[in-house]
This record gives sequence, C-alpha cells and structure tokens, in this order.
Amino acid sequence: MVPSALPVPDLLSSRAATEPEHQALVVAGQGALTLREWDERSTAVARALPGPLQGDRVALVFGGRDWLDYAVSWMAVLKAGGVAVPLPDRAAPPEQAYMIGHCGAAAVVHGRDALREPPAGPAVIAFEELLRPSRVRQEQAPPPPAIDPLSLAQILYTSGTTGRPKGVAATHANLTSPPVHPKRRPFAHSRHMVHAFPIGTNAGQVMLLHALTAAPTVVTLPMFTPSRFAALIETYAAGTCFVVPAMAIELLNAHVQDRHDLSSVLLLGSAAAALPPAVAAELTGAFPNATVANYYTSTEAAPAQTIMIYDGDRPGSLGRAAGGSRLRIAGPAGDPVPAGKTGEVWLRAAAHPRAYYGERDDAFQDGWVRMGDLGYLDDEGYLYLVDRDGDVIKSGAFKVSTLQVEAALHEHPAVADASVFGVPHPVMGMAVAAAVVCREPLALSDVRSFLGGRLAGHELPSKLLCLDVLPRNAAGKVIKRELRRLAEE
Repeated sequence: MVPSALPVPDLLSSRAATEPEHQALVVAGQGALTLREWDERSTAVARALPGPLQGDRVALVFGGRDWLDYAVSWMAVLKAGGVAVPLPDRAAPPEQAYMIGHCGAAAVVHGRDALREPPAGPAVIAFEELLRPSRVRQEQAPPPPAIDPLSLAQILYTSGTTGRPKGVAATHANLTSPPVHPKRRPFAHSRHMVHAFPIGTNAGQVMLLHALTAAPTVVTLPMFTPSRFAALIETYAAGTCFVVPAMAIELLNAHVQDRHDLSSVLLLGSAAAALPPAVAAELTGAFPNATVANYYTSTEAAPAQTIMIYDGDRPGSLGRAAGGSRLRIAGPAGDPVPAGKTGEVWLRAAAHPRAYYGERDDAFQDGWVRMGDLGYLDDEGYLYLVDRDGDVIKSGAFKVSTLQVEAALHEHPAVADASVFGVPHPVMGMAVAAAVVCREPLALSDVRSFLGGRLAGHELPSKLLCLDVLPRNAAGKVIKRELRRLAEE
C-alpha cells in the first residue's frame, strides 16, 4: 500500500496549531523560530511573492547565518504554489547562473550578501524586501489553489563532483512520506538536535524537514568549526547530532572531547558518505554515550536509505535498508546478483520517487535509483561498498578500491585525513595516488611500509601528496579532479 502524503505546508500548519510555541529551529548567534512564527511569517512572505506562482521555480540563495530567513522563504514559495530551488551560496557565480537557468527560475530570492552576481532574466528579490508591508497582498486576496501532493515542491542540485550539477526534483509527497505519527516523532530521546550542514545540500534539507517533523529543536551553526560545533552540543546538552565524515574527522583531529562535555549525545549520525571504519571506531570513544550510525542515501534516492549502527564485527558495513526502503545489488543488465558478488547498488523508496528535472536518465528505473556505487551484500543482507563506479582505479589487470585504500590510510597514526585517486601511468594505465593531511611529516616510503601488511602490492600508492587540507565541496565530498590537477604539478 502506498503511504498517504500531504503537501509540505500542511505539515507546518497542523503542527503549529497543536504546538505553536515549540522552537523548530535555532541558529547559533542569530535567533530562533517557533512553529507559530514559521507559519505566520511564511504566510506573509507568500503573499509578498510575485504570484500566484502555479509551479514556477523560485531560486533561493542564502548563507548559513540566514537559516531562519531561508526556512521562511522556502515554506513561503511552497505556500504560494511554487517550486523551491535551494542553491549553495558557496557555489561560484557561473555555477549559480547555470542552475538558475537550468531550472528556468522565474525569480531569485536571496539573503544578506549571498548572491554574488545577480543573474539576467528572473526577478531578483532581497528577502528583506518581502517583509515590507507594501508588498504583502491584503487578507482578502484570493487564496492560492490547493496544493496537489504529487506536484513538484523542490529541485535540489547535486554536488557536481564529477561534472555539472543535476537538478533532482521532489514532489510534496516525496518530502512528506512516510508520514510521521504525532506521538512517535523522530529523535524523541532529544530536546535538541545539532547539525552544521549547509543550505542547498540534501543533508541540509533533511534537517529542515526534521525541524518540521521531529521531536527536538533543530540547532545549527552559520559555519562549521570543530570547537563551535562541540560547544553547541555542550550548551544545549544535545541528545542527537549529525555530521558528514569530513566534519567527524575534524572533530577528532581537534580533540574536542578534551575540552567539551559530549556525554549528552546518545545518537551521532553521519551522512553523505561512508565513514571510514577507523574514524567510526574513534567516534565511539570521543562520544562516550553515543550510538554511532551511518546513513547511506543520495540526493536522487531520498528518502530511501540504509542505516548501520557501528559494529566492530562489521566495521565496513553500511547496514540494511530502513524505513520501508528496498536495496538490491544488480549486474550490468539490472538483474540481481547473489550475496557476496559485487555489482551496482540500487535503492528504492517506499513510494513517490524523485527524478532529474528536465531530463531523462537511466539512473531512475521503475522507482529504483542507481546509486553510482559498486558494492555487495553479505549473507544477512548487510551492504558493503567497494567504491564509486567512477573512482575505481584500473591498474593493469587489477581494479583497486579507493575506499579500501582510504580506510587503511586512516589507520595510520600520522594521517589526519586521506583521499585516494588514480593518476596516469605509462605501463599500468593508471596508478594509485594518495593525498593526506598529516599530523607529522610523512614520506611515501613510510606510507607504503605501513600499508604493506594491510593491502596488496597493486593497492599501494605510488605517489603521495601531503596537503594542509583536502579540497571539498559544500557537501563535504572530496573534489578528486582537483587532487589529480595537484598531482600533475
């Protein structure tokens, strides 16, 4: 049976009616937003938008300190019958312009200093202008048409680590299913849930939806730093916090547990990429009372996901399908392969899948989404990733998993962060290269000696880059094309 679904604004209005003073969202140093305020302000801003929008796309460009204004604008666009298009404010102007043009935005609403170069074509409106009484349509103005739950609500662009970003379209039904029972709200063990994901990322949007549906108040930072994030956990005695692996590594490298009380955290979730096993194990020590959970999904596949509670007996696993999701490993023709055999990873949500906006792609098939990863299932259905399909290094007759080499590198006591990638080789075609952030001076010979007992000879790096920081995008993913460029210098 397909779960019932609601338009997103109905979630807010119904909860605001029963819990009006519940703080939905807190931005450190900026303020807070109750459910009642969120509902009232977004209604006012919806009346100030040019409209009715009737499915028109509205690009939203806001920085981290403007999370509250962004939340109001996002909801206002949906209330006005439009499609919200959150854009990362850190994107370069040409990339922002591409996304605005690709979705055919009728308007761009922006926060303080977030829009670097106003695009040509669509109306450009500062959020503050929408608050002026003269812009707000009168109460007697005709209400917008009822929102069909199957109509588009949001277009979210992928991180574009391997090419141009793709717009992923989600309906209201996709964002609001499976439905949440008011007496069983997620994360009820917490009064506060802390994250620092940027606006314009899938992880950030998941947290925004949690502000609508989850039991705790969602608390965020304008910008992540290890000390500020740990201080926020301590200040609010947060029971839940979410990170991406890059943030987890920074927290551990900064030894924040030595200066802050992190004992309140009962659930530490990691998203966006697989946690290296050594990092997951170290997190269990830094957060003494926390269950460490790895969430595996993608912008395309959400809300389908797998969840894995860190288990020392299965340190590399990403768990099993959760929340009505389905998981399969398939061969090149799309047929399921047996346990233990490597193939392509596919996920399927219980209902209402997403799609690329304005284009067809074989990543979406009959509700299933190709994840772009290679992996296998063990006999009990636990997922193990082998590598990103495009990251596998074909060196001579061998295929090298960059994830496996990275996991081994993270076990080196002098390695604070690591990424592995392929570089051209005159004989083997490709060779293994590694970029590391070091806690102390490190030579290629040291790395090869350490890894010699953990990896096969063809998996050992032949080139080592020692960097102050790995290049990452707004979602925290390493930009490997930049590493390849650095390796060529």
